[in-house]
This record gives sequence, structure tokens and C-alpha cells, in this order.
Amino acid sequence: MSLPLEFTGERYVPGTQGEIAQEHWHRYLFARRFVGGKRVLDAACGEGYGTALLSDSAAEVVGVDIDRRTIEHARERYGDRRNARFVEGSVTALPLPNASVDVIVSFETIEHLRTADQPRMIDEFARVLATDGIVIVSSPNRPEYSNARNYSNPFHFGELDRDELDRLLDGVLPAKRWYRQRRYLGSALWAEANGGLFESWAADYDGASATEAPAAMYFVVVAARDDRALPSSQPALSLCTDRDELELKRIDDQAREVLRLDALLKDRDAALDRQTHHIHHLERLVADRDRIVAERDHQLSASQAEIARLCAELERETSHAREAIAAYAAECQRLERAINAQERIINYRQSARWWIALPWLRVRLLWKRVARG
Repeated sequence: MSLPLEFTGERYVPGTQGEIAQEHWHRYLFARRFVGGKRVLDAACGEGYGTALLSDSAAEVVGVDIDRRTIEHARERYGDRRNARFVEGSVTALPLPNASVDVIVSFETIEHLRTADQPRMIDEFARVLATDGIVIVSSPNRPEYSNARNYSNPFHFGELDRDELDRLLDGVLPAKRWYRQRRYLGSALWAEANGGLFESWAADYDGASATEAPAAMYFVVVAARDDRALPSSQPALSLCTDRDELELKRIDDQAREVLRLDALLKDRDAALDRQTHHIHHLERLVADRDRIVAERDHQLSASQAEIARLCAELERETSHAREAIAAYAAECQRLERAINAQERIINYRQSARWWIALPWLRVRLLWKRVARG
């Protein structure tokens, strides 16, 4: 499966709708008439659809592009074409030998180079081109593409007007046949028998094929009694649009509005992404906070249980201490009474009465001992 490429608004990617598809496909379809049986270079080949389209007619085609991812995509997407190959390289230093190609195709390339690099691209084309080879190159016309539309393409670094492009090519490719291309909205009137003076193509992502001109909405007939009365020459194709191209401007205005709204949508999506990221950040913070609160609640419960245990233990110790204090106080009172009794005895014995009674006490004790003996 081919690697996906993003449409940036500049490099055409098959599947993209609108005038960009018509313009890009048309150039390659126009170039096919010049490449039959030739060795072809598609310089700045991009996605590779044009290289593949040219390979239907050419002997061999090499697509060169400076972007590696784009080349990888082209190889993956169109690698089954035996006469097409894709090489990474710059148009100012082509990875090809001298005089190795008969036709060089390079569409919408030169404006992507800075002015100083544009002659190097043309010189490289001259180097790899065979003596009788041709170059088919396209370039936006700055006065119409940018100036008239007040438009600045951020991918373009060196847009040219007709004279500037003419002078750039003159040095090595002086013989030129000019064609003009423009997105067109108006009335088209063409000859049913055009004699090959114009061509019509139908193209999509899978390829292109010659097709009949669209079915008529109206018929315009030039009639006479005799063929000799008819004009000897008539245009094969006639185009008409309003002088101010009001309908085209209306479509351009709509396209600009779509781009503006798309930019606003992208800004909104970016803001939503930032808000979503911020919300996720806040959710992570809330989750961290909840986890910390849960941990603190658990620690608080454990602390409260420990405090209750210590209080109970302290209460028991306090009760024991109170009992010990009460026992100690009782013992102190008992000892105090004993001391008071001893003090009374001592005081009594120190009195004169004691000393008078003492001999009789001793005689009484002695008599008791004799009596027991």
C-alpha cells in the first residue's frame, strides 16, 4: 500500500478535487503528444502521477524530486511500471548523465526556486538534454497569478512574468512556442468537425483518455443553399466570457471564504486541542490530588487510631499512677502516725516520770523471766 501524502495546498495529490486537478492533469495530457518513444525526465515529479501518465507513451521516464518521502511514495505507488523510475535529487543538480534524455517536462517548478537558483535549473536541463531534445516547462504568470488577485503564495520564491521567463530560457533554449493556460468559466462553442485543431481529455486518479467534446447544450448552425456560400475558414474553438469575469471572481471569493473558514476551523480545532490538553492536565492534577487526599485520609485514620491507643494506654497508666499515688499517700500517713507514736514514746521516756518508773519496769521484766523459768 502506498505511503499517504498530505495535500498542503500547493503540491497536487491525486484525489484532490477542483481546478488544481484540471490544471495539473491537463499539462501532462498536453505533454504526452511530445514524448512517444522518447527518453523523458519529469523534473520535480512530486507524487508521481504525471511520470506514470507519461510512461504510457514514452520509452522510459525518470521522475526526480527533492523530497525523499515523496519519492518513496512514488516508488511504492507506481513501482509496477517497468519503464518508470523515481530518483531523489534537485533540479539544480540532476542525478543524470549528460545528454541522457530527449524530453524534459517540468511543471510549476521554477517559481519554487529563488531567483539566483533559476538559471542553474535551466543549465542543468541543457546539460542532460539531447542535442535535438525539447523542454516543456510551465510557470505561473506573476501579474495574473499574484498581482491581479492580491495573492501571495507562501511556497513560491521566484515568480516570473512572460518577459522574465523568456530571458531566462533565451540563453540555452532560444527556440520557443508559447501556449497559454487558464482556468476558464464562460461559454465554449466549438466545431463538431474540428480537424484535430483542439483536443479533449477525461482524467482521474487512475489515468486519462481522449474523449469527445461534451454533449451540446445548444446547437449553433451556419447554413446556406450551397457549400460555396459558407465561410472558407472558421475557428475550431470559440470562447466567450464576461469582460469582468464576475462569475469567476464570485467563485474565487467563495474559495477565499472557504479557505478563511477552514483557517478559522483549524484555529478552533487547535484551541480545542489545547483546551483538551489542559483539561487532561487538570484531570491528572485532580487524580493526583485525590490520590494524595486518600493517602492523607489513610494516614490520618492511622494516626487517629494510634492517638486513641496511646490515650487509652495513657489513661491506664494514669489510673495505675493514681492508685500508686493513693497507696503511697496512705503509706506516708501510716509512717507519719508511726513516727508521731515514736516521738511520743521518746518524749515520754525523756521525762522524769520515765526515769522514776524505769527501775520498777526492769524488776517487773526480770520477775516475769524468773517466773517463766
